[in-house]
Amino acid sequence: MKRVTTVLAAGLAAAIGTVNAADTITIVSWGGAYTKSQVEAYHKPWIAQTGNFVVSEDYNGGLAEVKAQVDAGNVKWDLVDVELSDAVRGCDEGLLEEMDISALPDGDDGTPAAEDFLPGTYTDCAIGTIVWSTIYAYDASKMDSAPATIADFFDVDTFPGKRGIRKNPKANLEMALMADGVPAAEVYEVLGTEEGVERAFAKMDSIKDHVVWWEAGAQPPQLLADGEVVMTTAYNGRIFNAVASEDKPFEIVWDGQVWDLDLWVMPKGAPNKEAAMDFVKFSTDTKRLAAQASWISYGPVRKSSAPLVGSFHNKPDLDMGPQMPTAANNMKNALQNDFEFWADNQDQLNEQFNAWLAK
Repeated sequence: MKRVTTVLAAGLAAAIGTVNAADTITIVSWGGAYTKSQVEAYHKPWIAQTGNFVVSEDYNGGLAEVKAQVDAGNVKWDLVDVELSDAVRGCDEGLLEEMDISALPDGDDGTPAAEDFLPGTYTDCAIGTIVWSTIYAYDASKMDSAPATIADFFDVDTFPGKRGIRKNPKANLEMALMADGVPAAEVYEVLGTEEGVERAFAKMDSIKDHVVWWEAGAQPPQLLADGEVVMTTAYNGRIFNAVASEDKPFEIVWDGQVWDLDLWVMPKGAPNKEAAMDFVKFSTDTKRLAAQASWISYGPVRKSSAPLVGSFHNKPDLDMGPQMPTAANNMKNALQNDFEFWADNQDQLNEQFNAWLAK
């Protein structure tokens, strides 16, 4: 796996002046436009305020590297941006430090943090930041007719061509079932049975020969831009960035979106706990979460942040509100990722998925 590492400091003069007092924390996230939004909204202001340093690294998700560091007693990461199922699982397995929601600042309107955060967006070991979504998108300049439903993604007769899909069962199996006619509210009930899993893989079989697999979030917009696929699943923020920042003619299909959360976690034995927790408090306050939403179309998890979400950072006429996964028009047929289901079934379904790939 390719890792990108960036060192951010308050500036050379500040670095020289505070080298003895400054802390350096290592923050791991997903790269691309998403990490840039964190750097602009969180890292740079925190560095300017504290004089500390941030080492920013990219990864492809999961707990394998966290577990390896903790098990070896050689933890180098201070904070990791993870999906909710990994946050729950990591806490259950003792891989993560506890983080107390009561230690976080109140919202700007005075609401205590525990009430200001949306329900389910923090746990004993994790503090949420954003709501994001797995959607699918297409290049409008290359399609004779526009797909509109999740079923269209699996319809290679009406919409011929290659599909980009993340090389992971999560979201794919849910989308397959919704495309096969399972109502969003019943997806996990069906997927919790052997027959339901078989049904999901059978639907995946219908497009298997047409798939280009992707693993890193930067790949789907590139696959579209290069014409390697006619449509692809993707993180909604990646497609938004390609449209807003690069003027790509991409369109998002929100039908059948699977929405999720990302959260900060601290690996057990993190070397700079105090500074890392200070960063968590800073980056999840009302203003900082709203500021991130001006860089990428991921919704802030604090209620008090929503009224502060404005326009795209360099396009005043681009209102970010309708771009969020949680906008009313985008939630008409949406499914929230069931973190408990994936925390319990990730390993088994990974094995089945890999076996299916190998057929």
